[in-house]
Amino acid sequence: MKRNLAALAFPLLFSIGMTAGPALADGNSSRLFIDRDVDTFAVLPDGVSLPEGITANPANGDIYVSTFTGPSKLLRYNRHGKLLAQRDFAAPLLGLEFDSVHKKVYITNVGDFVLTGSRIQRVAADLSQLEDVAEMPQPASAPADREVSNPDGSKDNIHFGAGARVPNAMVFDGDGNLYISDSFQGAVFKISNPSGCVPNCVMDKLVQHPLLATAGFPPFGANGLAFNSDESVLFVANTGDDRVLKIRNPHSATPTVTVFAESLNGADGLVFDKRTGLLWVCANQADEVVALNNAGRIVAKLGEFRGINRNGTPDGLLFPASPVIVDDQIFVTNLAVALTNPTPDNPDGIGDEPEEDVKLWTISTMRLPH
Repeated sequence: MKRNLAALAFPLLFSIGMTAGPALADGNSSRLFIDRDVDTFAVLPDGVSLPEGITANPANGDIYVSTFTGPSKLLRYNRHGKLLAQRDFAAPLLGLEFDSVHKKVYITNVGDFVLTGSRIQRVAADLSQLEDVAEMPQPASAPADREVSNPDGSKDNIHFGAGARVPNAMVFDGDGNLYISDSFQGAVFKISNPSGCVPNCVMDKLVQHPLLATAGFPPFGANGLAFNSDESVLFVANTGDDRVLKIRNPHSATPTVTVFAESLNGADGLVFDKRTGLLWVCANQADEVVALNNAGRIVAKLGEFRGINRNGTPDGLLFPASPVIVDDQIFVTNLAVALTNPTPDNPDGIGDEPEEDVKLWTISTMRLPH
């Protein structure tokens, strides 16, 4: 089982009397803000499943959602959850990012999973005029081995492979450059000014590092990306390692990778709230979204999983994958994918996870603490 169901009960004991406000960001508060209220923003159309990526047009509040199943979908909703348009793709789609200057939605297309080649694409805000931006570079090498020290003084050596190109998440910097994580190559790439080089943009490797790869579960390394307010740090989620990493000096020729926060169960998508200075992380195996202060401490938790509704939708969060902030709300995709491996007691793995009972997939929304 992926989660300890008994843990779902204890947050109710702490939901009264929690404080919000500036104390959340200063690192000195001894109280944890917890709000388990979750609203359903939208239910995906019948037959459309596994929503993964999400982004928003800040000018009008439109929400864009990508799905991981093939044929995959790119969906456009208005601010009130009404489906305005949709577009089909042959390959799985992971991350989305909105270019506010040029009104384009950028897409990570994982074509290597269906033998069509992984690439970055973009589409107009109304989902017309699809364009290729750049091909993902072929792996020149796998990430270097990672040496892990044990309490008894021994050391383990993890050897990584890198056969497929799996672009996952994206983020723009203030100069309009686009950064892309690759979960299997253990790397972050950069496209300088993609608006001016389509359709043959050059993708440079910003950094490839053992900390950006994983041998853990779920089997995705470098994932969500987010800059801090002055762009001196690029945060990167490592899903399989349950970590958030920080790349210092990302604009220099020698960026460095270190661990920022540990034990975030399935750290997936990231979004930085510039108003509060908090980094929000989708913990997909904990079915919650948590906020980290500048010391990497969890200072807030939002959402929880409460079961499957009669219509087959999740009640609350179920495998939350990607977040986006619009005004004082955070919108989250509920990927709700079952990943349990077969065991000797259950050789087909069936029945181990609530995700197997989902019939309709959802996008959730929660109120951010002020």
